[in-house]
Amino acid sequence: MSSSEKGPKFEHPSRRQVIVTALGTGFALAVRPVSAEVITTPADGLDTAEVKIPTASGDIPAYRAMPAKAKKKALPVVLVVHEIFGVHEHIKDICRRLAKLGYFAVAPELYARQGDVSQMTDAKEILSNVVSKVSDAQVISDLDATVAWAKTTGAADVGRLGITGFCWGGRFVWLYAAKSDALKAGVAWYGQLIGEKDDLHPKQPIDIAASIKAPVLGLYGGQDQGNPKEAVDQMNKALVAGGKASKRSEIRVYPDAGHAFLADYRPSYRQEPAEDGWKRMQAWFKKNGVA
Repeated sequence: MSSSEKGPKFEHPSRRQVIVTALGTGFALAVRPVSAEVITTPADGLDTAEVKIPTASGDIPAYRAMPAKAKKKALPVVLVVHEIFGVHEHIKDICRRLAKLGYFAVAPELYARQGDVSQMTDAKEILSNVVSKVSDAQVISDLDATVAWAKTTGAADVGRLGITGFCWGGRFVWLYAAKSDALKAGVAWYGQLIGEKDDLHPKQPIDIAASIKAPVLGLYGGQDQGNPKEAVDQMNKALVAGGKASKRSEIRVYPDAGHAFLADYRPSYRQEPAEDGWKRMQAWFKKNGVA
């Protein structure tokens, strides 16, 4: 029997204690200087806060944004899954943008047990010292915990649950769509589709494409070296051969865009595909019951 058949050997999330109890401020040091094209969404008309998500190993911090004016009905929920840089200012701004559209948006800090990446200046250090040690099981568990917490607020309708994620977080949109029975739809921004596997990361999106439970819209750059055309083609074939949710999924490729084309705080930003992708995300959520 192979090691993969025996199952992954990872430290269960409940056995590793939370060490990051608060979010950083501003942009992560590893992404500075910040581009002049950075988009800043004001919080006027919004209720924004740093919140605590209860888990078996302690509370993890998260950023939550929602419309300030109370409505008779609870708001649709969007989980926002951060990039390798954690919940820094760009991810908080994404939450505010979603809140402006009427969503209850929440971004949990998914590295809370491994370390604070906001003060690290080298992306390679972040990847080797923190990201590589975060198990898929831990992330899925924390996303489930975030949904459970949202339900307790009285302001969130988890029956209208969506998820969106970027780069590192984009990969988890696909994985969560294969795990969650509550999810209505997902939007993955340039998340890895095919890659190496290990005990902490036993499957890649290509491996679960045929069995996802909620339709996913993938938004990818044609110049993204991490997701070449061959990978996108393989993913499309796997989706077509899959179940109902897989067949309803779509991948949109922007030929002239590279990786992180929505990241307006970085040189990788491309306005036209970013704006088009944002519109498509809104339409996708509405089409699939996250509105």
